[in-house]
Amino acid sequence: MNISRTKKLTTTGMFCALAYAATLIGRIPVVLFLKYDSKDIVIVIAGFLFGPLTSFAVTVIVSVAQMFTTSGTGILGSLMNVVSSCSFACTAAFFYKKRRRLSGAVGGLFAGVVCQIAVMMLWNYLVAPIYMGSTREEIAKLLLPAFLPFNVIKGGLNAAGTLLLYKPVVTALRHSNLVPVSDVQKTGEKMRIHAGVVLTALFLLATCVLLILSLHGVI
Repeated sequence: MNISRTKKLTTTGMFCALAYAATLIGRIPVVLFLKYDSKDIVIVIAGFLFGPLTSFAVTVIVSVAQMFTTSGTGILGSLMNVVSSCSFACTAAFFYKKRRRLSGAVGGLFAGVVCQIAVMMLWNYLVAPIYMGSTREEIAKLLLPAFLPFNVIKGGLNAAGTLLLYKPVVTALRHSNLVPVSDVQKTGEKMRIHAGVVLTALFLLATCVLLILSLHGVI
């Protein structure tokens, strides 16, 4: 039991480091000042492996680290990061915990995307004026042309990335002996990546890329 707990803590710490690294590199401008990073993919994979509480823990640790290092939005910005990531990752992990099959993963990701969009539209309207120094009327004008497409694209990229990366990540962790075989059999082995999953993920990626290019006036 102690060995298993140690491995879980080690793997969770690795996910924290990877999620934080994702906030530093590969930030993609989507619309106006809003940029996408892939940390939510790392966070939801951690949740698929160990449950929604792990997603929450990784989110809080990474958000606090951002607040003290790279973020200029203070505690409110950190809170927004926690709400955004948890609404996606914890929701998806909760659904997958209830049904550890491919259908549970896909359903969980879809539910996570919908939840994140709805929650962030509300929170951007309520909280963004405070830490952005804008009026609520100005933020309201940005909800549909900026915040909505950003969160739709963000959710699509997160879902596609998770579908493509979850199985390879679990396999690598098993080979590194960081995830016991019994745990993998309960999670990853039942989520076989097949052609339909890959094609769906690639379709989501292509759609999101096209949306980003259209928002930037490239196409």
